[in-house]
Amino acid sequence: MTRYVALLRGVNVGTTRLAMADLRRIVADLGHEDVRTYLQSGNVAFGSTVRDAEKLAAGIARALTDELALTVPVLVRSGRELAAIAGGNPYADREDDPTRLLVAFLATAPEKSSVDALAVPGGENVSFTVTGREVFLHYVDGGYGRSKFTNAYLEKKLGVVATSRNWKSVRALAEMTAS
Repeated sequence: MTRYVALLRGVNVGTTRLAMADLRRIVADLGHEDVRTYLQSGNVAFGSTVRDAEKLAAGIARALTDELALTVPVLVRSGRELAAIAGGNPYADREDDPTRLLVAFLATAPEKSSVDALAVPGGENVSFTVTGREVFLHYVDGGYGRSKFTNAYLEKKLGVVATSRNWKSVRALAEMTAS
């Protein structure tokens, strides 16, 4: 049994509403075990014998559409991947405020040319590091809410689906999926 977390993009921010009880039920009904949600923003940890993260993501997305008529991008990471992410933030030793550190989880690794062209909008003090399917973000002068360097900006510039979580959430999800 492998522990995973499914990260749903854009849930309970804006118009896409999803009760976490429904999310837990849907994931459990797919045959996954020890299903737990974190906060109200579309984070669900679970155990599964399925070893294919893309298959897991597709199954959850399909069930959300079939049962609740929700079309929501779903990204899945294993507990091992989350542990590496939580232990590999290049900005963690520079910032005490977890609201200024985020991780953007990407559906796929972006093209190198897109990564090379990625730049922070003028006048903003944001540091970023793209590592595979994650972008580590450090909002030096403020939080994510006041920046133009957002999840939507990353999706547009990198050409891949993304969903972002603050550092406190990343660490909590890593703990929830630890073996």
